[in-house]
Amino acid sequence: MTPAAIAILSFSMSADAFAASIGRGVAHRPSVPMALRHGLVFGVIEALTPLLGWTLGMVAAGFVEAIDHWIAFGLLVLVGGRMVWEAMARGEEGPGGDQPLHDVAARTGRAGALALVATAVGTSIDAAAVGVSLAFLEVNILVIALCIGAATFAMSTIGMLVGRVVGGRLGRIAEIVGGIALVGLGTKILLEHLGMLAGG
Repeated sequence: MTPAAIAILSFSMSADAFAASIGRGVAHRPSVPMALRHGLVFGVIEALTPLLGWTLGMVAAGFVEAIDHWIAFGLLVLVGGRMVWEAMARGEEGPGGDQPLHDVAARTGRAGALALVATAVGTSIDAAAVGVSLAFLEVNILVIALCIGAATFAMSTIGMLVGRVVGGRLGRIAEIVGGIALVGLGTKILLEHLGMLAGG
């Protein structure tokens, strides 16, 4: 996987956390230290989940070698398509109204550690599925996981700080762009496997 593809994957994976962070920023009007702590929790969890998915995928990789690129394509398209569909389905409901449905902490006004971790886990489930798809490719999963975690840390921290200003609209746009990028990445992987596109 090329550095460009890793960058696209990393920021696509951080889009959901970015959207959730905007919702929390709207609700809690965070200080910089609070935003940094929030970003660190999101980044660490987002880095661990693709490692878990990759491990599970490696267990099954030997049994599905003939269709591995189809599986990678299918998972990336499903994850990306779901991100776009959910963002579009929420619509615009006013400032902060279209924040992610899984952002329980922002909706209820609770900022406790448990609510933060629950939100971070909820936004990282997709990263586990992507981790499974990466098990069927020749990639350095540690580098990718670190890049995903770093991107998520940065985007979550920024999302918290700007959420009180821009509301939920920016998070919705980020999810749509991130979902489209994942669909494009999955399509690129499949076309390369089929010999219709030169590999990077």
